[in-house]
Amino acid sequence: MAGMVTQGATYELFYWPSIQGRGEFVRLALEAAAAPYVDVARLPAEQGGGAKVLTALLAATDGGGPFFAPPVLRHGAVTLSQTAAILQYLGPRLHLVPDDEASRLKANHLQLTIADFVLETHDTHHPIASSLYYQDQQAEALRRAVLFIRNRIPKYLGYFERVLETNVAGGGQRTVGAALSYVDLSLFQIMVGLGYAFPRALARMAAGLPRLVALCDRVAAEPAVAAYLASPRRIPFNEHGIFRYYPELDP
Repeated sequence: MAGMVTQGATYELFYWPSIQGRGEFVRLALEAAAAPYVDVARLPAEQGGGAKVLTALLAATDGGGPFFAPPVLRHGAVTLSQTAAILQYLGPRLHLVPDDEASRLKANHLQLTIADFVLETHDTHHPIASSLYYQDQQAEALRRAVLFIRNRIPKYLGYFERVLETNVAGGGQRTVGAALSYVDLSLFQIMVGLGYAFPRALARMAAGLPRLVALCDRVAAEPAVAAYLASPRRIPFNEHGIFRYYPELDP
């Protein structure tokens, strides 16, 4: 992070233009809050967009860089990367986290746990190396996916179900505080992503996750979120992102 915030500045999100990926967790927060933002790499090249502007930003050594990987958020003189760090920054500014420090710390540790789960999800289809194609590690992916479905999805989703259950302020309907938070939005993305990548597995588990299922429905019904999901700004799930559907991995 560098410099001071420019009040009223438009948020600039830098992420790969053709996938949801980790950038989607940031997009959901910006969209839910109806915040002014530009998804820079999705602009035409003649308007300063395209993947090249993203790779150039990652390599730059000024403005807080270099950055290891996207997403990157620029807001006035502030530029930072890492999904959880970006959401920690955006949360209070977009009113997507309570005001008290304890709640903000809780939101951050929950988001970091989500980041762990995102990595494990990605590694079901790339268990050996990200540099190899899925077809080059398909046998290992099948073994990894079976264990992921059996052990890891229940562990993570069961944990978040308990988080909802124990949040008295949210009446068992929110993860942090009484209002919509960026953690709620991220859990929505996790649930719909798993529904795309592992529909059979998630359907078998849904009855044991009533609060998470209800949270997903409530988030999708938020007016700003619903408008975003119905718009072309929401990139469809595809087999290039984190959540990929390979039928053989979802027996």
